[in-house]
Amino acid sequence: MLKTLTFAILHFTTAFAVAYALTGNIGISSAVALVEPLANTVVFYFHEKVWRHFERRPSAAKHHTVCSEC
Repeated sequence: MLKTLTFAILHFTTAFAVAYALTGNIGISSAVALVEPLANTVVFYFHEKVWRHFERRPSAAKHHTVCSEC
């Protein structure tokens, strides 16, 4: 749990620092630092759904047969 907490703090701090460096505005930087992790979480959820879909598909290599007449 401590690792998750420290990562969250690092993530918020990085988002704030980058936004502040780009805008110079504390209000905008604070909003970005709060909204960006939320947006990232939503995007990650859908990324995982798509990834699971492709992992379940049979790969072309499994169904590839060598033509004995070729």
